[in-house]
Amino acid sequence: MDRTLLLRLRLMSLSFGAGLLLLVMLCLGAQNGRDRQEIQLGGTRSVPLPSGFLVGVSLVVGVISGGCACVVLMPDQHKE
Repeated sequence: MDRTLLLRLRLMSLSFGAGLLLLVMLCLGAQNGRDRQEIQLGGTRSVPLPSGFLVGVSLVVGVISGGCACVVLMPDQHKE
């Protein structure tokens, strides 16, 4: 395999791994939240979720999408 492809795969797996680790820590920490909010998605409402969980999910999505954007926008390093 190409070195650039292996680097991209490694960065993508690190991004998803970090996001998964943050999500696990978030789920463990969100158990004690008392202030619960609902999210309205279109015409439906979500179940009441702790406010910290909603903020944490946006952080996890940002980490994963930022890592994926880095992988996609990384320039090719061809030595000819």
